Amino acid sequence: MSPSPSSGRATRFAVVGNPANRRVTLFADAVRAAGLPAPRVLPWADVLRAGASFRAGETVRIDSPGENAEADRLLRGTADGARVEGTARWYRAFTAAVDGIGRAAREAGARLLDDPGELAVLFDKRLCHGVTAAAGVTVPASPTSGPRAPRPSCWEEVRGLLDGAGLRRAFLKPAHGSSASGVVAWARGPGGRMQAVTSAEQDGDGRLFNSLRVRTLRTEREIARLVDVLAPDGLHLEQWLPKAAQHGRAADLRVVVVGGRATHAVVRTSRHPMTNLHLGGRRGDLARARTAVEAAGGRWRDALDACERAAACFPRTLCVGVDLLPRTGWRRFAVGEVNAFGDLLPGLTGFPGGGAEGQDAYAAQVDAVRREEAADAAA
Repeated sequence: MSPSPSSGRATRFAVVGNPANRRVTLFADAVRAAGLPAPRVLPWADVLRAGASFRAGETVRIDSPGENAEADRLLRGTADGARVEGTARWYRAFTAAVDGIGRAAREAGARLLDDPGELAVLFDKRLCHGVTAAAGVTVPASPTSGPRAPRPSCWEEVRGLLDGAGLRRAFLKPAHGSSASGVVAWARGPGGRMQAVTSAEQDGDGRLFNSLRVRTLRTEREIARLVDVLAPDGLHLEQWLPKAAQHGRAADLRVVVVGGRATHAVVRTSRHPMTNLHLGGRRGDLARARTAVEAAGGRWRDALDACERAAACFPRTLCVGVDLLPRTGWRRFAVGEVNAFGDLLPGLTGFPGGGAEGQDAYAAQVDAVRREEAADAAA
């Protein structure tokens, strides 16, 4: 095994994650491929029950607690991963846990790759939007942006904020949600008629469940019934921007930023407002997107700069995934979200000129850690 250039010995990783999850196994593969010892994995369920314990000199990666029924039960109070509600409880439990991880790492003399305070912002869309907007990043307009903005608790309050902001099309997003869970794409048409597109479904008792089937609500009564269940967990409202298209499908991009540099990107296309792949989205053609930007008189580098500026708002977190929204015509862009665990892009290697050509997102992160350690040692 090759030693770490910073210390004369191999970098030792510890990962807080779910051992069988592909996020953890793909990262472990990248670590071993670099000639380093396999990472020590601390299961999320164990950390949530009893806290974390690290060893001096370890480099600690905090990974997603998702896709594990026991971790989900401990965080949200239910092991049913299809349920939408419970995100506020999840957020309180998750941020308390990562605070504990941070204390344990400091006490042990371990290095964290994910800052607990920044994770708390990244997992509150209202706070994240406010931070990026304050940094001059172009983002969709929002009446719930920042810590002092209104926090609607029901449909009537949501509608009042939408009216007050002059929004006729908006995304209503659970503040602590992920993977489009509970997201509602709302629009008001002529005569005040409303409709909303969502993958959330209600059972006879009003409980919300995620579905792989995107459906349309066509009356305000249906929309109000759904939003009244979502709002108590916290909602973020933001303008629904008209997006560019590829092959007749709405398109956006997930851009991975590692160590401050955009390294990987995937185009996501869909016939629905949500482009998530599990909801029927498809990977698009990145080269075609770059060509479209340049043909419109824009610069691809400007799009990447927007992602890097958004990531720079979180300087103590090694890697984030930025959702980049290309406006109609491919010349202008806005940042929709910044995701703490946005690096799961299986089979995708770095784009040309990004500094991670031939590497997947996990290999790029391992390489970035080793380069940072070498720079620290040389300083």
